Amino acid sequence: MKRKIISITCLLGWITLVQAKEFWLQPDRFLFQPGESLVLGLKTGENFIGNPWNVGRQAITRLERQHLGNAIDLLALVKEGDKNLVTIPLRQEGTHVILMESNNSLEEKDSDRFNEFLKDEGLDEVLAYREKTRTFNNPVKEFYSCHTKLLVQVGNARDDSYKRPDGFPVEIIPEQNPYALRKGDPVRFKIMQQGKPLFGVRVKVWNRYNNMTTLQNIYTEKNGVIETRISNPGPWMVSVVKMVPSKQPGAEWQSYRVSLVFGIE
Repeated sequence: MKRKIISITCLLGWITLVQAKEFWLQPDRFLFQPGESLVLGLKTGENFIGNPWNVGRQAITRLERQHLGNAIDLLALVKEGDKNLVTIPLRQEGTHVILMESNNSLEEKDSDRFNEFLKDEGLDEVLAYREKTRTFNNPVKEFYSCHTKLLVQVGNARDDSYKRPDGFPVEIIPEQNPYALRKGDPVRFKIMQQGKPLFGVRVKVWNRYNNMTTLQNIYTEKNGVIETRISNPGPWMVSVVKMVPSKQPGAEWQSYRVSLVFGIE
């Protein structure tokens, strides 16, 4: 399968690139010195332009900081109703990973809205199944959960925390430490499910720079890898949606909405 890349640039306020909302962890910045604190927000929105997602603590199943294999649970620090999810002290030098997972939510969509979502996320196998089973025009109930990861850099010492497994249903693993990259550098990400590479999956790669959003849609190779190039500094996000038949009663489908965020100087 040839690697397909579609790039779109959106001027702030002009057009909406996608109908689907993304979910991600938004830091107040990406680079820190030891002893400083990270103010973390949870965002939802379109075009990598987010509003606070005021999710209650009961909706978060996992919130933790990882560094060199050590995990610290942050759930107790969550501020209910605050636009900033949590403040995290960062004492050790290195590349730190913040992980957040939500519980399942139920969403009901009419056929047009659901089919448009499938097209936008590149979920062609689900579209094909609906056509084959003559359910293309049926409304749908879908469970979905959010799994989002943030990488930040503390001090100058970089380490391999960025590429350690995170336990998400679908994992986005950088093959290089993003904080070793500069504008113009190539970068690769591996998309995995239960330790196996996912082939032919549409991955979205987002960048915000000078009040503009750039979006690339890239399909994974057989080894589960996508490759792109750091075109600009600023915040970057890699996101993917995987949908499978629901094993729980009450919905036909289960989707996992996964994202990775980092910053480039």
